[in-house]
Amino acid sequence: MKVKAFAAALAALAVSGAVEAADMGDVETPIRLSLNNWTGQRLSTYIAGGMLAEAGYKVEYVEADLNALYEQIATGEVHAMMEIWTTSDPEDYFSVRDAGRVEELGDLGLDARNGVVYPPYVAQMCPGLPDWEALRDCAGIFSADGNGTRGRYLAYPESWGSPGADRIRALDLPFDVVAAESEAAMIEEFQQAYKDKRPVIATFWAPHWAMSSYALQFVRLPKPEPACYSDPSWGPNPKAAGDCDFARGGVVKASWSGFKERWPAAHEILRNYELSIWDQQPLIGLVDVRGETVQGAARGWLAVNRAKWMPAVEEATGKGRS
Repeated sequence: MKVKAFAAALAALAVSGAVEAADMGDVETPIRLSLNNWTGQRLSTYIAGGMLAEAGYKVEYVEADLNALYEQIATGEVHAMMEIWTTSDPEDYFSVRDAGRVEELGDLGLDARNGVVYPPYVAQMCPGLPDWEALRDCAGIFSADGNGTRGRYLAYPESWGSPGADRIRALDLPFDVVAAESEAAMIEEFQQAYKDKRPVIATFWAPHWAMSSYALQFVRLPKPEPACYSDPSWGPNPKAAGDCDFARGGVVKASWSGFKERWPAAHEILRNYELSIWDQQPLIGLVDVRGETVQGAARGWLAVNRAKWMPAVEEATGKGRS
């Protein structure tokens, strides 16, 4: 009798699981995912797309124009984006999110960090590092010829919406800010600086293979607090807000507000989708250092790590349940 009771319980569980699986929705219409201009985001996107394809959806990948992307998501021209760094203060994203025109789908799971970085040999040229105040006295070593009075600071590409340049200005440091053309241009700058043992200072981020390959060090800026971003009287510069370090974390996913209604199971998959720094960072190295394609690196990760991501697909669709 106990065996029969157990079998009945299993059957009930199976039925209840099938009922709880979300509806697939419009499987004929492709889900359009944005591809942005940094390697980690593209990896996150192709992995998410692979999960959706496994569930039974059609997926299209759209090369994004960051100047128009959030409006395109709000209107449903693009359906979802997998990696939005809210610590980079993307005003256009906050605007459509707060108006309810896009839905935030939760944290991606990256222990992300933006910051001001320098190669380790620079510490010998600028005594006092990693403390930020040391940069006041040694800014000249970062000038074009190494003998100027103002340094050259490499910031993120303008289209990324990064506050990196704002940090330098808010701290009233004697640097001229130059925006990089792309992620690849930033890497090239680090490579050449290492080759020449030339000082370089920039905004950069983790996870990224270059953080470990070049042993990049973070400058220790004033500890971030909410008042830093709104109250000029807070912090070392009484004339400016933002005179502190970047907030940690804050990498989220978002979708068109009609996504859940059109593709309920896909919506659940993307909400549950997470990717750790330990998964993403080696993949970035495969692409940027070893020349693997983003699609190939993502497919390889999906093949090797089914136990990590398949439960999210099964939970949403009932796929694989008996």
